[in-house]
Amino acid sequence: MTTPLLHILVVDDEPPIRRFLLTSLTAQQYKVSEAADGGTALEMLRKESFDALVLDLGMPEMDGFEVIRRVRETGNATPIVVLSARADEAGKVRALDLGADDYVTKPFGIDELLARIRAAVRHRLQQEGERPIFKSGELTVDLVRRVVTVRGQEVKLTPREYDLLRLLVGSAGKVLTHKFIMQELWGPEADVQYLRIYIRTLRQKIETDPEQPALISTEQGVGYRLRAAD
Repeated sequence: MTTPLLHILVVDDEPPIRRFLLTSLTAQQYKVSEAADGGTALEMLRKESFDALVLDLGMPEMDGFEVIRRVRETGNATPIVVLSARADEAGKVRALDLGADDYVTKPFGIDELLARIRAAVRHRLQQEGERPIFKSGELTVDLVRRVVTVRGQEVKLTPREYDLLRLLVGSAGKVLTHKFIMQELWGPEADVQYLRIYIRTLRQKIETDPEQPALISTEQGVGYRLRAAD
């Protein structure tokens, strides 16, 4: 089974457009979630992380401009690719000024849209100081395609295991405290036992010898450190 390349949230009030994107993107092994309006999209973004947002501008009640504004106000850096029938330059400029990463005009080709999404994700990673490909020893993490390999073999991670690994990758070579990791992944009320369980299962999947880890080291009483990139 092929690992989904990206988890994309499609926000459009037109069912035929959502169906087309769902069919086209899933056919390319992308994971797709849908929202028919801006309010639903914002709620979904509060509860779950996505790799990219494909957003229509001309929606009732809350248009795409307002969605972009609210997303960026919260500090959410999810790449946003606007998909709209509006071809006027002023609309494009406004969307980009509000924080959209790119703009595709309807009608559109799916290959062009996919290329714009990949470029937006790659650019966002680079802005955040992350390299699209992380390598450390026998571990390789493709942060754009969400593919993890060890000794050239793909490793299947759960969404939470991947989120933990990606957090460690973002600060590879540095110690991340228990408190920081739990805050980022579960919130302030999380039990440190959750973290220990996920570290153990992650080590079982990526370490040659999980009992003597070479990649994820424990800083006793403090937190964890992922081996720096090669």
